[in-house]
Amino acid sequence: MTQHEQAVDRPGDHPVDRSDRPDQADEVPWAEVTPDAARRLLVAAVEAFAERGYHATTTRDIAGRAGMSPAALYIHYKTKEELLLRISRIGHEKALLILRRAADGGGSAAERLTEAVRSFVRWHAGHHTTARVVQYELDSLGEEHRPAVVELRRRSDAAVREIITDGVRAGEFDVPDVPGTTLAVLSLCIDVARWFNTEGRRTPDEVGALYADLVLRMVGAAAPR
Repeated sequence: MTQHEQAVDRPGDHPVDRSDRPDQADEVPWAEVTPDAARRLLVAAVEAFAERGYHATTTRDIAGRAGMSPAALYIHYKTKEELLLRISRIGHEKALLILRRAADGGGSAAERLTEAVRSFVRWHAGHHTTARVVQYELDSLGEEHRPAVVELRRRSDAAVREIITDGVRAGEFDVPDVPGTTLAVLSLCIDVARWFNTEGRRTPDEVGALYADLVLRMVGAAAPR
């Protein structure tokens, strides 16, 4: 196994879910990515892509932010696109985990939709810099890598659509267009990453609760007691 493979391809490299503890996750971003140099480069890439955009960012920019030489970057990631792919996959896997956990949880459809939206929005607010890169740089991936991330998005869509469909069947929701409503719900949640400001008057938890209430109104449901 090459040094590059050791740094990039091990399943254990993926960070554990800390979406319910944003303070700890922000304290040590991507803490489970190893070795430390690979993690530092990932953090630097997220910051650079969020600030400058993928195409305007160079490998020298990323290495400099990580306090490393450009040559050191290539030990861990063969290309700039491989860094973006790693960020995108981990981020979309986290999103899917959040939504799938809610879809598979107990309770009514309204309760599950509330949990899905609240948790999904909380993650996008609490990790807004990462989320902007994860959600809005997809088109920067080439045809070789994009389909894997698109498939993760499809599965996230399916989790929300499943909850809404269950609610319609149970008579909890009044939704004439389930696919269109699913797209609207996900778009609303994801867009939080564009505008959320840590200096604003609402916390990630408060934004999550607000959006959960808005989405229940969207599907014609009463808020769970």
